Amino acid sequence: MNVLIIGLNHAPETTGIAPYTTGLAQMLAADGHAVHVVTGMPHYPQWRVADDYRDARRTRRERDGAVRVTRVPHPVPARPTGASRIGMEAVFALRAAMVRGPRPDVVIAVSPALLSVGAARWVARTWGRGCPVGVVVQDLYGAAVAEAGALGGKGAGAVARLEHRLLAGADGVVAVHDVLRDALLRTGLPTERVTTIRNWTHLDEQATPDVASARRALGWPQGEAVVLHAGNIGAKQGLDGVVEAARLADARGLPLRFVLLGDGNQRARLVEAARGVERFTVVDPLPADAFRTALAAADVLLLHERPEVAEMCAPSKLTSYFAAGRPVLAATGERSAAAREVRAAGAGPIVPPGDPGALVEGALALVADPDAGARHAASARRYATGSYGADAAHARYGAWVRDLAARRLPVPPATDVLALQEIS
Repeated sequence: MNVLIIGLNHAPETTGIAPYTTGLAQMLAADGHAVHVVTGMPHYPQWRVADDYRDARRTRRERDGAVRVTRVPHPVPARPTGASRIGMEAVFALRAAMVRGPRPDVVIAVSPALLSVGAARWVARTWGRGCPVGVVVQDLYGAAVAEAGALGGKGAGAVARLEHRLLAGADGVVAVHDVLRDALLRTGLPTERVTTIRNWTHLDEQATPDVASARRALGWPQGEAVVLHAGNIGAKQGLDGVVEAARLADARGLPLRFVLLGDGNQRARLVEAARGVERFTVVDPLPADAFRTALAAADVLLLHERPEVAEMCAPSKLTSYFAAGRPVLAATGERSAAAREVRAAGAGPIVPPGDPGALVEGALALVADPDAGARHAASARRYATGSYGADAAHARYGAWVRDLAARRLPVPPATDVLALQEIS
């Protein structure tokens, strides 16, 4: 089949949604489908267009192995507030809807960006002549706007209603976590149209790294336990709490170091806020091999979310954290998707978000009991093997796309059309 995927994020972006959209395209291509991805310019999590694409003012066409990739230009806001981010996504959706290639048999949208769903439905109805539409929901857009307080109550309500209308018009919806599926069903989406397919661990296995050498290369002092947060440094993560935890560790002279590895629109502000805090470090994004080594070299892997975050998403970083073989400390709400996942994996303790003191005490408790940490790490790795396997995701996505394609109504032969006209 000809499969068209419309999603704002794609490789070479290495964090967030991009690895899963890229992997989905590769999985479907491996099944023999002709896959065409329409995507944006690489910009996440730095929120600036990648250097290799700075001169991209026009549509660019590339190949990613067997996958055709078309990139459309769009603005990238330096401060991705609600309005500016919606503006970026609207431009992307409009331009994505105008891209033409082989006539699709199935169109798949990835949300966020939410407006990509509208583009997918338009393409399916026009160029695809009514072909089926599937949507992969990585985050709940309406919940994200509401929990972040980005557009006010009326704005958040409008976004949630738009999200429901767009998803209700899809032939099939994938939620990447049961928490997201339950939330979608509560909005009234039919049960038979919504399925759960977990994200997978997208980091390859590697030999046990030389931890001491890795820590020296990263500039992590000996004699300090490293609490590492890896991934996007954005508003949703509420990482001011990590700065304050490091400040508290300074004041108490504790052998802890809090490290943020990555980039994002909050990074510069946090670095400024942490001026003079000795036990706080920021590390630039690392290539895949070095990233895996950094995870394995940390004493504790930190998941940190704002107190308001509940069901907007299941953080993709957990797929890498659990496979890294290190205990996880989660500062998140008890009813969040992240909390449910950490508990299911037995990966480590959960502490209240927005409480730097609880964060420090949770880290100290893990460091003080290495046997418990080792049990958490082993449990998380077992869970990752059983729940985050790429082969299982590949098989389920393949079946989902075949099921979508089967929902397309056949075009009747010309003789049947004439007969219907005569009857009418």
